[in-house]
Formats: sequence, structure tokens, C-alpha cells
Amino acid sequence: MSAPETPVRLQMRHISKHFGGVRALRDVSVTAHAGEVHALCGENGAGKSTLMKILAGAITEYEGRIVLEGREVGFSGPRAAEDAGIRIIYQELNLVPELTVAANIFLGRERRRGLGLLDDRAMAAEARRLFERLGATIAPRALVGDLRIGDQQMVEIAKALAFDAVIVIMDEPTSALSGAEVARLYRVIADLKRHGTTVLYISHKMNEVFTLADRVTVLRDGQLVASAPRGRSNPRQVIRWMVGREIAELRVEHPATAGTAILQVEGLSLPSPVHSGRPSLHDLSFAVRAGEVLGIAGLLGAGRTELLEALFGASPAPPSGTILLDGQPVLFRSPDQAIAAGVALVTEDRKAFGLFDQMTVAENITIRRLQALTWGHLIDRQAQARAVAESIRRLAIKAASGRTAITSLSGGNQQKCILARWLLIEPKVLLLDEPTRGIDVGAKAEISALIRRLVAQGMAIVMTSSELPELLTVSDRILVLCEGRQTAELSRAEATEESIIHAATQFLDRAARTS
Repeated sequence: MSAPETPVRLQMRHISKHFGGVRALRDVSVTAHAGEVHALCGENGAGKSTLMKILAGAITEYEGRIVLEGREVGFSGPRAAEDAGIRIIYQELNLVPELTVAANIFLGRERRRGLGLLDDRAMAAEARRLFERLGATIAPRALVGDLRIGDQQMVEIAKALAFDAVIVIMDEPTSALSGAEVARLYRVIADLKRHGTTVLYISHKMNEVFTLADRVTVLRDGQLVASAPRGRSNPRQVIRWMVGREIAELRVEHPATAGTAILQVEGLSLPSPVHSGRPSLHDLSFAVRAGEVLGIAGLLGAGRTELLEALFGASPAPPSGTILLDGQPVLFRSPDQAIAAGVALVTEDRKAFGLFDQMTVAENITIRRLQALTWGHLIDRQAQARAVAESIRRLAIKAASGRTAITSLSGGNQQKCILARWLLIEPKVLLLDEPTRGIDVGAKAEISALIRRLVAQGMAIVMTSSELPELLTVSDRILVLCEGRQTAELSRAEATEESIIHAATQFLDRAARTS
């Protein structure tokens, strides 16, 4: 049965919301049906997340009406929305790092036994069943703070599935997941549809939207631009609705030969910390030359992030093996040592490890260059302002001024500020861990173009991405990992999605055949 033939479950009518003098939403109306996947698209700052926070009870003051299954509702908070059957998976993870996985899933709705005591065994068993449904191997009793961000994302998804819901809101749920985990999530979404659940799906990824969605609704600058069944739209049209212009396809000029090797790695290994759930690394060897992008591919848990952390001196223990920078052996025991030597890292989780959220744009951009911008014991404000203005111009950062709060910027512009911070120190090697995670198509194209400009200027870049088309477009060579082992190094001519996936599942396929 097609979505329009099923009953109307949700109507959000003439929703408007202002934050001080900033208009986040103006007169937005959305209708969703039972058993429908309804995609919400738009650039960062378009109003998608604000609209969903209103529906989820996280924002309680707004103009307009919400009608749920024929009855007008108004939620006093998230708990009231959950009681009405609405669950949300936030893009910015909403977990308690000090609690276990099971405790996070059932937080506020704990299972109890006699005398009101917590039934930890029942919660762990139910959490285990949820992860079996998701095809994830996450220990219910592990501390969330010890998990990689991709596993934390799976915990957020499990939270939404733990209780019967009539509407599940997914805000960029695949932003930290690899291909195999995305495929499992697709199966869960199909199962939700079969049971009549409405899924409101926020995504910037057009392949996801046109694989999953029954209907696509587009917001731009807080207003409804268009809403159409999937069959009456296409990716190019949706992108045009989102940004109000055509996004030119990135055309990459790859040099015939790169320069000399800047970074050389021989036999790098790294043990996994006990009970961490993080992969170990085994005997990795590769080189990165001036003027090239080395892409790092692999499934969730393959060791991509762990490799970049080891190169940056940020791993729990130093790796074994040999690392040469400009031909000289190095072993960084802290990020400060790596930075001093000319190595920079843009982390996968910009909220936790990239942004100083109490600071301004200017302070976030210049924090690694303060010594050079200091006169005596005082910051040279004019020099700082010049550096910030040049960074804003160079990276096309959309900010009113350097005095703007960093948290007021969209995700894409926050990421540009982090990139600007590292470019100010003029690194020899730039490590990029999922640099376009959770940002819109316009900002993604700009960052991809920036990466190619940097390598054209002679920088060496090592980049991970869960999006294979992006990795194939930007990279000169691709190193593939599986369970911490190097399974392939593919030239640009050899690299295809099929060849990468084959190498990324090599040991998994072997284990499946012998089990």
C-alpha cells in the first residue's frame, strides 16, 4: 500500500519559531502518514532539526498546531512526547558517557524488580535483543564513554527502538555508520514501515533519501519550499530546492605524479585497550606523498579512527613500528608533539573533540596560533582579527563576524572553522576523520574542493570517509582496512565501490566461511 493511501498520522500546521531576533521557522506545514518514511531535507540551518525538536517536545514554545492521529496535542517536554509514542534519534548524540549501554537505553524508564530495585539483568537482556535486531555486537554492560562514535550512534538507534513508537524521528542516523551498518538500519526501517510506524528521516544524502523515502519535504531558510512523492522528484531537483541553485559536480584534477613521501609508516601496530571495544591495528605500512590524498576505507570498527589517532599521538598507548616524517623517525606521545612537528587532525566528532563551544568563531579559529598572535602577555587583537578575516574569506565561512558564538553556526560552517584553525599552523600532514560528517551538500562540496586545493599546494592529506563516492572522488589512492588489518592499497584506476567493499569484508567473509 502506498503511503498516501494509509491514514494520516501527523499534521504540523503553520509552525513558526523565533529565537530572539532569529527566525528559525516560518509558517511550515507538514503531513505524514502511517507506515511512511517521510524525508526532511535542507541545508544546515534550514529549520529541520528545530521542527523535529518541536514535535519531540524539546521545544515547547512555538506558533502553530500539532495534530497526532486526529487529536491536537501540545507537549510539555520530551517525556510527554515519548508517552504519546514519539521517539527521536538526535544527530548530536544524547548519551551519558559514565553509564552503561543498557542504562542509557532505559534511562528514565528503567526495568525494576521487587522493592523497586533496578533489574539490570532484564535491561541487559533486552539491550542484547535490540542489538541482535540491529546486527550490532555491542556489550550492554560496556560504558558508553568507551565506545567509538559509530557504536554510540547504534546505541541511540536502540534507544528509539526499545519502546513502541508511532513516530520515530531519525536525524542523520547514518552519519557515523559504515556501509554494512547502514544496510542493517535500512532493514530496521523497512520493518518499522511494515508495522505501521511513521519514520521522519532527516538526511543530506540523496542516495539514502531516494532509497528509503516515500515522500520528500524540503525546507530552506526556515520555510517550506516543496513537498512531493519520491517518484515525482529526483536528487538534482531536491538539491536545487535545498540550496536555491545548482551544485556543480566536483571535477577533480589528479596530478600524474605526487611529490616526495612526507609521511611513511612501516609495520604500525596498536593493541586494543582492555574492555574498550575498540579495534587493534596490525602491521600497517603505507606512505603519503606531498600533493596527494590517501583515502582510508573500511567498515565500522575497521580501525580507521584508531590509525589517525596513532599518527597524531592521541591513542591510549603509543603504537609500535616505524613512523617517518620528512624522512626522520618520530613517535608522538601527545597531540602537542604532533602539532609541533606539523601534523594536524580534524576529529570525527566535532562536538566532543573539535569545538570550544563556549568560545567565539575567532577564538576557535586562532586558539592554536595564540603564541604567534601575542605581544608580550596580551593578544594582538588586530593581528587576530586579520587572521580570522582571512580564514573566513578563504573558507567561505558564513558568520556575521569573528565575535559570533561558534554554536550559532551551522554544522558545515563549524567544520570550516575547525579546518581554518589547523590551516593557520600550516601543517605538512593533515589528517581528516570523516570531515563531511553531518553537513549539507553545499558545504560538503565546498570542503571537498578545499581538500583538492590544499593538495594542489603540496599538502599531504590522509582522509577517512564512510561515503565511498566521496572517498573515490577526492582520493588519489585508497588504503582499505578490515578488523585493523591492511587488506588492499588501490590506485585511483583500481578503486571502485565493489573493489573497496570486497577488501573491507575480506576477513569477515573468511570468518563466515569457517564458522
